Amino acid sequence: MLRQSSSPARIAIVGGGPAGLRAAEACAAGGARVSVFDAKRSVGRKLLVAGYGGLNLTHGEHLEDFVTRYSGPGLPAEHFAKIIRAFSPEDLRNWAAQLGIETFEQRTGRVYPKEMKAAPLLRRWIERLRKQGVTFHVNHQLTDLQTHQWHDRPGHDPQESKPPQMESLPIQTSPAFNDRDGHATVALTFKNQPPQSFDAAILALGGASWSKTGSDGRWTSILQPHDITVTPFQPANCGWEVDWPADLISRLEGRPLKNLAVSAGPIVVQGELMLTRYGLEGGAIYQLGPILRAMPEASIEIDLKPEVPIETLMRKMESVRADFLSQAVGRLRLSEHARLLLQHFGGPLESRESLCHAIKNLTIPLTRPRPIDEAISSAGGIAWSELGDDLQLRKLPGVYACGEMIDWEAPTGGYLIQGCFATATHAARGALGHPE
Repeated sequence: MLRQSSSPARIAIVGGGPAGLRAAEACAAGGARVSVFDAKRSVGRKLLVAGYGGLNLTHGEHLEDFVTRYSGPGLPAEHFAKIIRAFSPEDLRNWAAQLGIETFEQRTGRVYPKEMKAAPLLRRWIERLRKQGVTFHVNHQLTDLQTHQWHDRPGHDPQESKPPQMESLPIQTSPAFNDRDGHATVALTFKNQPPQSFDAAILALGGASWSKTGSDGRWTSILQPHDITVTPFQPANCGWEVDWPADLISRLEGRPLKNLAVSAGPIVVQGELMLTRYGLEGGAIYQLGPILRAMPEASIEIDLKPEVPIETLMRKMESVRADFLSQAVGRLRLSEHARLLLQHFGGPLESRESLCHAIKNLTIPLTRPRPIDEAISSAGGIAWSELGDDLQLRKLPGVYACGEMIDWEAPTGGYLIQGCFATATHAARGALGHPE
């Protein structure tokens, strides 16, 4: 049985992004006294950055398909799906509605606030958190954390087994953060601040993209002394560089390629690409990130006409005897920038067969992903082997992790924020003593 206490549990949330704020909300709703710490001057910065082009909260596809969008080395697929189902896309939309934020689903399935902006949602959210009793401590940069667990035995005073460095720290005993074997106290140290003691802490420090929002990945140095395995960060949902011929750059930059089928290895996705001066951006290439990173020499194949069989293309070019590419622009409705790509990457286009094959299988070699600080999200983070089912760190009793600092990734389209909300809710339930 969990030991009872008359005082509410004290929990620290480290990180004030979407995952941290959701964890704070769930813990406060469970009766805990919650303190949120963030290294920046304000919380919610990554949410605001994510909302620049419209805050994509979640996705409306069927839940059984939705849960398959998450990946990562060692990711426990069935357990992660359970975490998403426990705080589903429908739950997230209901959560927004409780803030007075109406949402809608686009034709693509993406779900947005009706106002499309993040700021109104964030203001209402913070106001609700304050009403729940959540306190905010900005300009607090975590520099160290320690945890201590001791075990009960008849006639034993738990104070006797406190480590020396924690003698001056008040110890709270609360059912929310005790397990069947004993109790944990977590000491957090922030820059230029004395250590503070809590019954538990939930880390929501983000990945390593968009460092201006505070998610710079430097927290790995805090976990390193505790021998916690962290998979190195890599850019995810990012553009890829292409070694464009110099004379092409000004003619391609800013041009879209729409209604494509793009493949890498066995994976084929539908979507769009944006041609940039350094390479390619867009949802289609973002979805292929995991397989592209694993390829010795990354490249993609583009089907410029995925809805048109090659036989139909061949038939439309049947009477052409020369100058095949120029003739195809009108007959097959190719854009000028598609023509340029075929001319430079399509190989010899000396027959209708070679041209139509290039249109259906245009190979673009890639050199490298864009820098991680430009990426929408990052792959890597705390290895799943370091986490219990409740997202508690096995080597740091009383410390939980959630959001992008765990080694999972997902494509854009609402899956990222949904993953942050769901893992935060799950970590909070674990800390409150009822993870299911």
